[in-house]
Amino acid sequence: MLILYISFCYRDQIVEMFDHAYGSYMKYAYPADELMPLSCRGRVRGLEPNRGDIDDSLGKFSLTLVDTLDTLVVLNKLDEFEDAVRRTLRDVRLDNDVVVSVFETNIRVLGGLLGAHVMADMLRQRGERMQWYRDELLHMAKELGHRLLPAFNTTSGLPYPRVNLRYGVLNPLSRTGTESDTCTACAGTMILEFAALSRLSGEAVFEVHARKALDVLWEKRQRGSDLVGTVINIHNGDWVRRDSGVGAGIDSYYEYLMKAYILLGDNVYLERFNTHYSAIMKYISQPPLLLNVHMHNPTVSVRSWMDSLLAFFPGLQVLRGDLKPAIETHEMLYQVTKQHKFLPEAFTTEFRVHWGQHPLRPEFAESTYYLYKATGDPYYLRVGQSIVEKLNAHARVPCGFAAVQDVRTGTHEDRMDSFFLAEMFKYLYLLFSEKNQLHFDIDEYIFTTEAHLLPVSLSTSQPPCRGNNTVRLSQLPTEDLFTYSCPSTQTLFPNNPSFAKTIRDSYKYLTGVGRAFHASPDSILLLAGQHYPVSLMLLCNSFHQCLSFNEAHEGVYRVKLVAEVTQTPEEEVVPLIVQLISPPYLGRMVLTAGPAKFGMDLIKQEHGTSPYTACGPIENAQELRGHIALALRGDCMFAAKARRLQEAGAIGVIFIDHREGSNSAETPLFQMVGDGGSTADITIPLVFLFSQEGALLTSALEDHSNVDVLMLPKERQLGKRGGLVLNLAKVKQPKNLTPCFILNFSIV
Repeated sequence: MLILYISFCYRDQIVEMFDHAYGSYMKYAYPADELMPLSCRGRVRGLEPNRGDIDDSLGKFSLTLVDTLDTLVVLNKLDEFEDAVRRTLRDVRLDNDVVVSVFETNIRVLGGLLGAHVMADMLRQRGERMQWYRDELLHMAKELGHRLLPAFNTTSGLPYPRVNLRYGVLNPLSRTGTESDTCTACAGTMILEFAALSRLSGEAVFEVHARKALDVLWEKRQRGSDLVGTVINIHNGDWVRRDSGVGAGIDSYYEYLMKAYILLGDNVYLERFNTHYSAIMKYISQPPLLLNVHMHNPTVSVRSWMDSLLAFFPGLQVLRGDLKPAIETHEMLYQVTKQHKFLPEAFTTEFRVHWGQHPLRPEFAESTYYLYKATGDPYYLRVGQSIVEKLNAHARVPCGFAAVQDVRTGTHEDRMDSFFLAEMFKYLYLLFSEKNQLHFDIDEYIFTTEAHLLPVSLSTSQPPCRGNNTVRLSQLPTEDLFTYSCPSTQTLFPNNPSFAKTIRDSYKYLTGVGRAFHASPDSILLLAGQHYPVSLMLLCNSFHQCLSFNEAHEGVYRVKLVAEVTQTPEEEVVPLIVQLISPPYLGRMVLTAGPAKFGMDLIKQEHGTSPYTACGPIENAQELRGHIALALRGDCMFAAKARRLQEAGAIGVIFIDHREGSNSAETPLFQMVGDGGSTADITIPLVFLFSQEGALLTSALEDHSNVDVLMLPKERQLGKRGGLVLNLAKVKQPKNLTPCFILNFSIV
């Protein structure tokens, strides 16, 4: 009875929070794509400072409205849903001359239109409302599908990462089509939306293309490990980045293999998923951690940090029926949120912040929802309560909810992504709802990666595309009870609701929060190339009866992994500076800069701008040679930019943050990291400026065509030897390239 009351209270609170977020978007931002909650205005692409590839989600198609449509039905806001559908039909255009991400437009806009059509059609068939509706949303979805299809015009069948909604890819007016790479998730997260569109519209072409992309990824897997890499060449199918994990760059590829089987009923998807899943559990899963490995040498971890997108994986494991590792990883993630309030974009294996941003991602809430529905354990309601409370305490602002720029400082970012309304409120509302409290049977639908609802009845509405009935693999992983069936909670937890607790308790104090451990300094566990202090703890039962160490040695005792903050101090980030020394500055302008973990080490006195993003071909290499390049963060990895500029002849790079308003006074410095592979080939010096410091530097260039600067460790500023003196000269912009700054240098 108490649980029902708590659920009722939190469900109402979640609805109020949604009203605040959605109402703020409609009041201050609509018809813009997204709300800027600190500025209380809409984000219109081209009118705000460019944020790099983040802006590829924005297509001037009222993104947040479309992405939120089926959330309104889930929250039983049917009047608002009907009004929002009418607005969509009246205001949203899909033929804008805008270059957008194929992946993001598919999951957010195409998925949003399909989910809304499914909901509208369901309400119409019940005769309750929407009697005027004549499949207009489906017609819009079909139009958008055709506008995305040109992206698949490659020799391999893997899609281009971007497409112009009006001109496609190869049209001279498209301003895209030069890309050669895409991420695995970008190419492998099309099948649900495209297959649903095919089966709802009767046009098979969409499912055929999405299936072809999945076929290519499957064929290109590493046959020895059955793993895939993170980035692949769309023309020849060669792997560009060979690190393999379950987070950013790969995540939803695995998700869509499992869910394609559920939605479409084709065994080939499940067979592929099971093959990959067996490899993940063999190489990547090191409970409670999920660590990236090299696809060709999977026994070696390639990095010592995890990104927050992997928080979806426990939910996928629930669908697979593999509850124990799901509970373990989820508990680890929960402990990280207790330590940092939110999941940082990336955190180390010692659960410290690696990247401090938190853009209100929903993956942790998603996994919490799945685990509660699988276990019925009220513990997960308490986890949900903590999510709600932290959002209200640390992200709520007068005009909505703002992303957290850095979880260590609590500073906000003027950003409220559409997925916050599309996913977060769905999962939180459903977490605190019983099936009979919903307007429809949630079990008749499958969630896309953007939490849009597609009916599982699609598997029987139309036969699979020709060629989808793949011959059964000759060698499959060992099958278990759940290989070809959805897991039953009665099978998973037969009269044992405390089973989940016994698993969680092993990780309760994993991050050191809540209890102090004193491990022997000699107790070290070698895990994936990293050393961790561990505590050997007596195995006790619920009555506090413990085995003695002698008894434990005769049988089995538990090893509890504990990140000892005092034992493993966080790596110090030594600040660098960029100091302007030519008139009129004479050393008075000193800009704090962050270092890189690769490239020339200025601290050790090893001595060794271009198109702003530096992610494409360097067409002005002749002018760049022998100079320092100034490049904007975003669109590709730091290492990729540095490598490309070094190959073009640059002798150093100063990166500038693309996030508007960031500065070294409010945001902790961090070290730029590589791309998962070796960075030994990068030998030029590299530093990073936040946007406010970068603006001072570029302003100086605009005011004075030649500016001498020092780039060196902070303690060796003006007057001390060992830095690099750089003479900055603004260069005429080469044709078809974004602004470029070249820096001359001499050694002092």
